[in-house]
Amino acid sequence: MSTPALNELPKVAVDLKSQLEGFDTNNMKHAVTQEKSVLPTAEDVKQERQHNNLIQDVENFSPDRLKRAATQEKFVLPNAQDLATEKTQKALIDGVEAFDTSKLKPTETQEKNLLPDKDAIEQEKGQQKLIAGIENFNPKSLKHTETKEKNPLPTKEAIAQEKGA
Repeated sequence: MSTPALNELPKVAVDLKSQLEGFDTNNMKHAVTQEKSVLPTAEDVKQERQHNNLIQDVENFSPDRLKRAATQEKFVLPNAQDLATEKTQKALIDGVEAFDTSKLKPTETQEKNLLPDKDAIEQEKGQQKLIAGIENFNPKSLKHTETKEKNPLPTKEAIAQEKGA
């Protein structure tokens, strides 16, 4: 490879060239570069290795290594009290299902609607009027009164006379 000749190099616009030549690097801000290449921790590597070993063990599993197991089923028999309860319930259900409604006697229903007598109604109306009068009472309808005491206290002479007697 040979170095290109001067006339073969790309041409730069004059105004861009003057800007590049007059550029001052002191106008630039300082920036700190941080590389963010996060490596896995020892714990992450250990977990991944365990996971890979587990998957490998499952893939290479041979059912020939299994042992035969016998399942024992245990039946729990109900006790005497449970049996008695079940028999009683069964007898009740059978009795209800086999019940013959033709053995019932016909009856007539009598509705009794006891209304209060006239005195009770009048007494209740009086109570309602009294309550309405109390609730709707207007205290502005009252007149101002002066209290006069009609039980005057005895004078000193009367007290002395009673003491002497």
